Amino acid sequence: MIRRFARPYATAILQVAGTPEAARKVHDELVRFDRARRSSNELQEVFVNPGIEASAKLAIARTIGGKLGLSPLTTKVLEILINNHRINDLGAIAEGLSIMIHSALDIVVAEVSTAHELNAGEVRDLTAALEKKTGKTVEVQLKTDATLLGGMVARIGSEIFNASVSGRIEKLRHNLT
Repeated sequence: MIRRFARPYATAILQVAGTPEAARKVHDELVRFDRARRSSNELQEVFVNPGIEASAKLAIARTIGGKLGLSPLTTKVLEILINNHRINDLGAIAEGLSIMIHSALDIVVAEVSTAHELNAGEVRDLTAALEKKTGKTVEVQLKTDATLLGGMVARIGSEIFNASVSGRIEKLRHNLT
């Protein structure tokens, strides 16, 4: 779900970028900038402090943007967010943009928990299986969860595919009662 204040920014970025693919590049750059901003307590304090002039914040953002190799469009987006006092909401705006890009490209995101890390071949096979099941392009976000014992649990939207050992044991227990 896109937060209410993030929707107009995400929509504008998608429109100005021209294509979902170009918007994806801006999204990725915004995420890199946000990671850099969040990695430093001093930077966080600068951007959250209303007593620091917007011009100083813009200069800092441009310096960081230059070091990160951000595109002019991404730099302009950051300037707008700073001037509108929304730079600290960059994470939510990037998330909203990501949702819009996925929708435009007919991509679904699968949040997959596995008992162990998957190798490239296993990720490829998993992605293919989920694409076959959904009929859409799937972007897999992986995390490990040792409590699963084995197998995996995939969540796509509100749908859950539980192929974990613990899930199978629970299903067997349910069937026996």
